[in-house]
Amino acid sequence: MYRVMQLPPDLDTRDLRRALWAHRIGHRITQEEDGQMLWIADPRQQDELMGLLARWQRGEPLMPERRRGQGATLGSASLLAPLRQAPVTAVTLGLCLLVFAVMAVLGDRVIAALAIVPLGVVNGRLAVGSLIEAVLSGQIWRLMTPAFLHFGWMHLIFNMLWLWYFGRQVEALQGSGRMLLILLTAGVGANLAQYAAGTVLFGGMSGVDFALLGYVWLMSRRAPHSGFFVPQMLVVFMLGWMVFTMTDMAGAVGFGNVANEAHLGGLVVGLALGWYYSGRARRRR
Repeated sequence: MYRVMQLPPDLDTRDLRRALWAHRIGHRITQEEDGQMLWIADPRQQDELMGLLARWQRGEPLMPERRRGQGATLGSASLLAPLRQAPVTAVTLGLCLLVFAVMAVLGDRVIAALAIVPLGVVNGRLAVGSLIEAVLSGQIWRLMTPAFLHFGWMHLIFNMLWLWYFGRQVEALQGSGRMLLILLTAGVGANLAQYAAGTVLFGGMSGVDFALLGYVWLMSRRAPHSGFFVPQMLVVFMLGWMVFTMTDMAGAVGFGNVANEAHLGGLVVGLALGWYYSGRARRRR
């Protein structure tokens, strides 16, 4: 990261932050002893940043103003802004919400269609198909679709919060292609890790969330100029949570049936990708 300038300690920078992210300018604002320090990830964007900063300091609007007769158009544009800025993350989040809603209507049929292996009931007992046979027959989607299954509001909300927090950062700094690569690689890797542990009924985007955590953390540590940032306490919390759910204590307090192997598998994928791409970023430096 490159130091740009120091701002007053009590200055509200929310509008500036929104404008910088809207223009895909990777940055950080850190709290220092004498005020807030503005940092930029790519020095080639400094002229654009300084132009926005000057307009912000003069009190000029940083986003397009609403014109008469265009209220509905601009309202729609503001709703679509997240889709334009982080399309892969937004679409993934939307699919998870859609699957959750359809599950509320169709129930187990959705789980049977999206689980990692074909499921059915034969003579009153659960019949489990073969993953290899399913993939060879063309049901390749099963390698990824368990990530879109969520089994409760809390499960869904927490997974979507971390997906949005980390996914937007990846797309803003490195583009939608990189986010799609992490999503697919981590989703398949986490699902296969859980399946290898002998489980067929599982779901959730948490494996991808842990992959994003590992990726963003390694990028911020090994290539700080890349613009990535994750609070150290958030890393400690998420890793601590992963370890906690692996213990018997988690089941005793009501957190049983956690896809621990998927969490670990996703984290390994994210760390591997983070190590590779942070190494490339360092070599370009």
